[in-house]
Amino acid sequence: MFDKIPNRPNIVFVMADDMGYGDAGCYGSEKIRTPNIDSLASKGMRFIDAHSSSAVCTPSRYSIMTGRYSWRTRLKCNVQCGHGLPLIEDGRKTVASLLRDFGYATGAFGKWHLGFRYQLSDGSFFSEPQSLNDYPDNADQHFHEIDYSKPLYGGPLDHGFDHFFGISGSLDMPPYCFIRNRNTVGIPSVEKEIITQQRAGLAVSDWDDTEVDVRFTEETCRFIESCAKENIPFFAYVPLSSPHRPCVPPDFIRGQSDAGLRGDSVMLADWCLGQITSKLEELDITDETLIIFTSDNGANACDFFGRTYGHKSNGDLRGYKADIFEGGHRVPFIASWPGVIPIDTVSDSLVGLIDFMSTVAQIVGYELKSDEAPDSFSLLDIFRNPRATSRDTIINHSIHGMFAIRSKDWKLIDGLGSGGFSSPSFYESEREGLTGQLYSMKDDYWEQVNSFLREKEIAAKMMSELENIKNKD
Repeated sequence: MFDKIPNRPNIVFVMADDMGYGDAGCYGSEKIRTPNIDSLASKGMRFIDAHSSSAVCTPSRYSIMTGRYSWRTRLKCNVQCGHGLPLIEDGRKTVASLLRDFGYATGAFGKWHLGFRYQLSDGSFFSEPQSLNDYPDNADQHFHEIDYSKPLYGGPLDHGFDHFFGISGSLDMPPYCFIRNRNTVGIPSVEKEIITQQRAGLAVSDWDDTEVDVRFTEETCRFIESCAKENIPFFAYVPLSSPHRPCVPPDFIRGQSDAGLRGDSVMLADWCLGQITSKLEELDITDETLIIFTSDNGANACDFFGRTYGHKSNGDLRGYKADIFEGGHRVPFIASWPGVIPIDTVSDSLVGLIDFMSTVAQIVGYELKSDEAPDSFSLLDIFRNPRATSRDTIINHSIHGMFAIRSKDWKLIDGLGSGGFSSPSFYESEREGLTGQLYSMKDDYWEQVNSFLREKEIAAKMMSELENIKNKD
């Protein structure tokens, strides 16, 4: 039944921002209702050991687009700013450029966060610190020197996308404006009214945080409808801004969850997915479409005010967004593809979002070159059979640059601490030889018993493998 793979399926990749492993109903949430995510899981395959390559967004997105770990680039830790320069190298093949070569229409609708080249009034290009840790004292002054009437370069249109409608970074980063293709929609010219830890900067005069994901979804649906009418296969990349702070859902969503505004924002992401899947059904193209829903990394433990409402955003996993622990990078991952992916199945295969590019390449029959998607592993066999062979290992990375290597049975962390937001981030051991952490993923997936000294041979072998992978070109 699942032997024949359609030649050129439509591909829709919807990604929430900071949505945790425990946020959706099909992953155990009782405080937040996610009927559309749950429905997608019932129609396809739900993965329970899926990981972002990083515990924060910019490096995770780089890996999705390129099939390459971000720590192989200049971004060794942290994330980019809203005015960060392009991270994807010129000429590097991406999922979008690969699919465009195979006749796909390609559109990105949402949070890019992989950089643009902004111009100044004299035609030169803005140079801005790449990391949030590197902001100069006069950063705001530099931002005000940008001429937003000039085209932007180095973004989605220069990396394989035909269309882009979105924002440059997270919804807490300037500039607060939409970008369509190479130009801002309006000119950011007024100081943003700051809410819940947003960063100061310029906004367009009519900016409304609450409408952002709704607009992304509307643009996605229009793109899908246009492609369907012209009978063109399409790739829609939809990186939403929710439930990342500032958590400002529109009125029709507000108050719908039992987990505060952050819970409502998870429900907004679910609503967006529902609008897209409804459009596919309306156009009668669901059967020829691969739909993936996931998140770019793990979730924060609570909202801006420290409230959880009794909800576990990362389920029973240890740690949160930014951490090297499982809560930082184990993410919801659901794939549906009628006639190929068996319905209502669960896979415990070790997979990564970084595997998206190799999967797409195999679907369309493209043989990747040695320098294309070097860290990616195709999931196509697993899509067809949840018990198929998966990758042997995967590398994870924290916000502060701490590494971990996972196999099916073990996880080695090269360092002590969370490497992220959980305290302590780093610490020196008082025990001789204790330089890392080793956890059994079969018996201790919540990472409570450090076996680093007891299982020295396993730790040494995994450390050697980690170094070999890090040294690979």
